[in-house]
Amino acid sequence: MSEPKYKRVMLKLSGESLAGTNGFGIDFSVAKRIAEEIKGLVDMGVEVGAVIGAGNIWRGREGSGMDRVTADNMGMLATCINALALQNSLEDLGIETRVQSAIEMREIAEPFIRRRALRHLEKGRVVIFAAGSGNPYFTTDTAAALRAAEIDAECILLAKKVDGVYDMDPNLYPEAKKLDRLTYRDVIERDLKVMDITAITLCKDNAIPIIVFGLDGEGNILKAISGESNGTIIDCKE
Repeated sequence: MSEPKYKRVMLKLSGESLAGTNGFGIDFSVAKRIAEEIKGLVDMGVEVGAVIGAGNIWRGREGSGMDRVTADNMGMLATCINALALQNSLEDLGIETRVQSAIEMREIAEPFIRRRALRHLEKGRVVIFAAGSGNPYFTTDTAAALRAAEIDAECILLAKKVDGVYDMDPNLYPEAKKLDRLTYRDVIERDLKVMDITAITLCKDNAIPIIVFGLDGEGNILKAISGESNGTIIDCKE
């Protein structure tokens, strides 16, 4: 494996990634595999922050009749469950890990304090940022971009079910073509649905490159940070 191209990264995982083939809940064998790859990053000297979605537990107000704020608050709490599960898997491997929550819950997680997060990272601890941004109407993609900017992450590793960004949905269109490199403007103008527009704009304004890659397959996180991924790079370069 090549040397890492980045010293500090933000890993963005979907909640669905923790569900494995079950489609719902947490498959701890998957959590263990992800934790092992994160350990690989730590062993390489990479400082790792992480944000996890909640789609394996809560899909928002779809079909619920709930108001948006209540549904979003429930989703933020669901991300805390996933964060604790990943923390447990990492600590089983001997990796010091801290969960920092944007919603105060001192008995189970630290409050998000930027300076404290930076000190944890500098000491080689993995920091999992839970509860999104702490505000409704914002996705965990936006939370990942925001926290990445706050901790001075050099890139966002965006793990997906597919192995990169395509010009159309590859699950629906067999003729879809993978795009190896894009600019932030390309993503916005072509409405490629990589991350929401707020997240992409945050990355653009702070010049944070995004590496989109498929999570399935052993070693893909390590390949992404070493420049060996066959995924998609999104940055400001034309």
